[in-house]
Amino acid sequence: MTRAPRYVLNEQVGFVLRQVYQRHTMLFSETMGGALTHTQWAVISKLSEIGPCSQNLLGRHTAMDAATVKGVVDRLLKRGLVLTEPDPNDGRRILVALTDEGERIADLNAARALDVSEATLAPLSQDERDQLMVLLAKLR
Repeated sequence: MTRAPRYVLNEQVGFVLRQVYQRHTMLFSETMGGALTHTQWAVISKLSEIGPCSQNLLGRHTAMDAATVKGVVDRLLKRGLVLTEPDPNDGRRILVALTDEGERIADLNAARALDVSEATLAPLSQDERDQLMVLLAKLR
């Protein structure tokens, strides 16, 4: 009788990715000082990168479902970091843009966010970092 393959949790890609993500999240919280969540930073940094866009497109760009991106945008609205308005070309769509304060927060935190990526990847050489990013992109 053939024995089923042994499942070793520590050897599973999902488990290892979760551990790396947990470490990254801890570094993010320590570096950003709790002022922004990962999802809030994702929205702010993406809007800073691409400019105003529909809430739907923003969700796709930040890998968030519609409900999640709406909640994040609502919280950022309350903080005065983004503004929303109907799309002049399609009244069914909501456009999201950074306010001046949102732009200031984006500029202020960009270097910190880069420091988080640097700290996350610190154990790797530059070649290993490049290879990791290529391999992760293949898994998307």
